[in-house]
Amino acid sequence: MRGSELLNKMDLISPQYIHAADIQSRTKRTGLKKWCAIAACLCLVFILAVPVMAASMPAFYNMLYTVSPATAQFFKPVQLSCEDNGIRMEVSAAYIHENIAEIYISVQDLEGTKFDETIDLFDSYQINTPFDCSSHCVLSGYDPDTHTAEFLITIEQWDDQDITGDKLTFSLREILSKKETYEGIINEVNLSDIELNSTTQRVDPRGIGGAEFIEKYEESAEQDLLTVLKPSGTICSPVDGVSLTGIGYVDGYLHIQVYYKDMLKTDNHGTIALTNKETDETISADGSVAFFDDAGENSYEDYIFTEIPAETLGEYDLYGEFITSSGPIEGNWSVTFPLENTGNL
Repeated sequence: MRGSELLNKMDLISPQYIHAADIQSRTKRTGLKKWCAIAACLCLVFILAVPVMAASMPAFYNMLYTVSPATAQFFKPVQLSCEDNGIRMEVSAAYIHENIAEIYISVQDLEGTKFDETIDLFDSYQINTPFDCSSHCVLSGYDPDTHTAEFLITIEQWDDQDITGDKLTFSLREILSKKETYEGIINEVNLSDIELNSTTQRVDPRGIGGAEFIEKYEESAEQDLLTVLKPSGTICSPVDGVSLTGIGYVDGYLHIQVYYKDMLKTDNHGTIALTNKETDETISADGSVAFFDDAGENSYEDYIFTEIPAETLGEYDLYGEFITSSGPIEGNWSVTFPLENTGNL
């Protein structure tokens, strides 16, 4: 309704209704108290509901943690153990001293078939605290009889503040295990008569190794692209999930290219070296350039040797070290516990 229409309509209102409204407005203090009581109840309901939502709705907890870590951890209820996908995660012990917390988390394979001593949390864990800190998690032991792995979480709060009394949440999404390791001479490749690949490409690196190459990259005007070998097909596959896809020279340096299948899920990785046939001297790569394929799932890595002329290539054997897996065990594990000394739970 427009302003002029509103004024016209007001002329039609009976004076007795205006008088009644004036009286009513002066006698609404009891109504105000009622609304205050209702508002207080709503606040109470919200306060009581937040812990439930924080426990049962991960999205709500993550949102709240993004806004206020201290509030999220305050409302997160204590839960010392959880189970999912046949695996139990539990807080074993905690030792808190000054601004440092050392917490042991046990991960047990209830079925005895899911993981072994090669278990790896695959960087899929998350540590939530109500304060700023640095933290890391390492495997401290494995019991084959109970199929239980023990992990040590170390947390150090910044500014040397005492952290006793706060709560911490440790969550995990993926577990990697049953890894296989390959080490040795790659006999399928004879460097004396290998057909060298001379086709190159410019790539956006996902990683660079070697101080010399890192420095050159940082000083380059075109920091987005580096020159590497273009894959020329599979030369050999020393282990499932790993293939050699190119050997050649780029700007006078020897490049040996390795393909790691489905790296984001398997964490397949490794390294390449050269071994002198006469002296058994091992020559490590001086640097490397890693990059994803077009799908962003599989990874290539060019291992670079700066002092191996093409005419001496036949003097060496190709040596490889690779670690592979079949893929992750997925689940949703999360524990929340107070940062206080507990001894062994």
